[in-house]
Amino acid sequence: MKLQLALDRLTKEQCFQLVTDTKESIDIIEIGTGVIKEYGMSIVRDMREQFPDKEILADMKTCDAGKHETLQAFDAGADITTVMAFSAIPTIKDTLNVAKEMDKRIMIDLLECHSKDRIRELENIGTDLVSLHVGKDKQTEGTFNTELFTLVNGFNFEVAVAGGINLDTIPEIVKEKPDIIIVGSAITKAEDPAKVAKEMRQMLV
Repeated sequence: MKLQLALDRLTKEQCFQLVTDTKESIDIIEIGTGVIKEYGMSIVRDMREQFPDKEILADMKTCDAGKHETLQAFDAGADITTVMAFSAIPTIKDTLNVAKEMDKRIMIDLLECHSKDRIRELENIGTDLVSLHVGKDKQTEGTFNTELFTLVNGFNFEVAVAGGINLDTIPEIVKEKPDIIIVGSAITKAEDPAKVAKEMRQMLV
């Protein structure tokens, strides 16, 4: 089980400091959509240069121009990039093809996707990594609930989970055995990010 640190709504300096502070506990550095919109691919390149041994995910949230945006992320040094589940099937196929050619990975973001038929479509075209995701705005109604796992039961995916996960909620999530647990503000806004990240790492199995 991997711990992914989501860096979003932060300055570039804050991002690098947080990774430096938590690098012993995290497996994947997620460069969030807002950070990418602010700093572009340069922050992905800089993160790759400074942390060459870490997996890097560029949260592009691609929904069109799949080949182009996927190449952007991978050429900048990302190992994984994200594509929205509602995207056109040709868009998703293009991203999967680029990933296969470059020995990289696509994470399909299931944000607001509630259809098992759609998820079956994604499986049929070769998707192997998905994210069960409660978006930031929707977290005002509640954070990640383990009932979401029912959406991907019976499918052969690696599963990441995201959405307001913190020290109080992570134990129940770990019981479901996801492959990746994504944590943002519970670490990035903590008084001692390194301590929180270490405590979370110790909970993973």
